[in-house]
Amino acid sequence: MRRLLRFSTLLFLVVYGVVRFSEDEGTTAAREVAGKAARLLESQRPRTAEEVGYSASGFDGVEVLRVTGTATHDGDGVELLVRTTGFGYEGVLAPERYEVRRCFEIRVSPKAEWDQEPRRVGCPDGPVLSFPPPPEPPRLPYEELRAELPRVPKGGRADEAAVRRAVAALDMDPKIRTEVKADGDRVGVLLLVPGNHFDAQDCLLARVEPGATEVWSPSRIQRMPGEGGCSVGNALNPAPPPH
Repeated sequence: MRRLLRFSTLLFLVVYGVVRFSEDEGTTAAREVAGKAARLLESQRPRTAEEVGYSASGFDGVEVLRVTGTATHDGDGVELLVRTTGFGYEGVLAPERYEVRRCFEIRVSPKAEWDQEPRRVGCPDGPVLSFPPPPEPPRLPYEELRAELPRVPKGGRADEAAVRRAVAALDMDPKIRTEVKADGDRVGVLLLVPGNHFDAQDCLLARVEPGATEVWSPSRIQRMPGEGGCSVGNALNPAPPPH
């Protein structure tokens, strides 16, 4: 009888331990999903709360339930409350997979600790949030600029006023910044979409000179902040391509 009781107690402890472990396993798996989302969201690039929410909502197994803050670089940044899905196994002889859904808080800010562990919180009532995709950057009118710019015969001289009129005639998004500069018998043009000081800028360069009118976009490396590729000076005197 004692042997039977000891066996029953041992069996209970084994089953209980497996069940307890499987519960922890499911929560750990859900936390790992939230941790992966936190790592993917880490960036020094400034983003609005809506942009962060939109990115997070696109991750597998992640639902965004709450967003606090306005932008990653304002105050304490952006805090997300996300619900993630994890899987565990329970049972001894024939373990069965089960699903758990847990909620965690993630802070997205340049001040946040690297590889932060999401903090588990209770899941609030309310619907899953959806976010519109960020607006597309203004389109730079490559073909239109090429068509509008004047052609100057060899031996002539580019007219800055004529180039300015050609640029002004383009139907461009007001966010696009323009710059026109004369240098001797040549005129350079810059069309620039303002960047975020982290990613490559979007720009077009043009040069009108006797015998040639050119329009081009610098290489991505030259369009990175601080490289000077998106400047009217680079339109007049292009930097050599990177090696």
